Amino acid sequence: MSAAFQSVPVIDISGLRSCDRAEREWVAAELGAAAREVGFFYIAGTAVTDELFDRLLSATKQFFALPIDEKMKSYIGLSTCHRGYVPVGEEGFYSDKPDFKEAFDTALDLPADDPDHLAGNPMLGPNVWPGVPGFADTVTEYYQAALDVGRDLLWAFAIALQEDPDTFTRHATKTPSQLRLIHYPCNPEAEDAQGIGAHTDYECFTLLKPTAPGLEILNGAGEWIDVPPIPGTFVVNVGDMLELWTNGAFVATSHRVRKVKQERYSFPLFFNVDYRTVVQPLPQFATTDGPTRPALVAGEHLFAQTAQTFAYLRARLASGDLVLPEGSLETGTFGQQALQSRN
Repeated sequence: MSAAFQSVPVIDISGLRSCDRAEREWVAAELGAAAREVGFFYIAGTAVTDELFDRLLSATKQFFALPIDEKMKSYIGLSTCHRGYVPVGEEGFYSDKPDFKEAFDTALDLPADDPDHLAGNPMLGPNVWPGVPGFADTVTEYYQAALDVGRDLLWAFAIALQEDPDTFTRHATKTPSQLRLIHYPCNPEAEDAQGIGAHTDYECFTLLKPTAPGLEILNGAGEWIDVPPIPGTFVVNVGDMLELWTNGAFVATSHRVRKVKQERYSFPLFFNVDYRTVVQPLPQFATTDGPTRPALVAGEHLFAQTAQTFAYLRARLASGDLVLPEGSLETGTFGQQALQSRN
């Protein structure tokens, strides 16, 4: 990784939908270089329309404008598969102070009789939908469109690594990929308050659409670099699973949100592979002269990190009602912060 990068590249990925294999591979090479050197990049040229995003933003604003008692009817702690409303103070990374934001969490909307849900899978099952007209349809449409972009990126990362094109996509058939609708309330007095504490994302990568500045990423020199919104683009960052698959060649760059004065909305799609996928360094990254990271089960890692982050799940851990999967890692074990703490 380029230790002292000061900016984030912009990559047009429209070529990934080309009939010309050489053009698709050229875009994949650009994406691979950005994943190695920065771990963050903007993408332009997706098929997600501005009209769809505007409808998503409108529906999101309608929900967050509801009275708190109405929003709490969809409280995430009432769900058995981590879906619904996340109030201010519910979430905090690495035992730090709680994040100053509220959110609404959705994922793949499975029927109530889905076998994984009936078996007690903590991240697979039906969504929770509030009574905002058109909310469920609009969020679902955006979720599916963002997933399509994610599948293109997953294919491209395999090509960039000179692996079989299906190396990763064959594990993305029924994923616990999450779409979060996040609201940072207006605070005219804010100077440098925390919006989201420094962290990495638990999945393969994140596809993010924010409405205002605030996102910062950590470079290898320990400097925080601004990543402001660019019209017509999404922000993409490498997550824990791609870092593990590449044994650190792709680094899940640590990032945070600093509180800005204006109201801010943010829409991350955390693209994951199937819950039971065993992720370990690919053979080309398994070294004989250095440490090779131990394997993790993708869904179990997601659940373990989530359980250590959300107040309602931490309470269940403390009471003994919930036990983390065997081999679960503490938070903060991936990304630049973890690398710097080991050096």
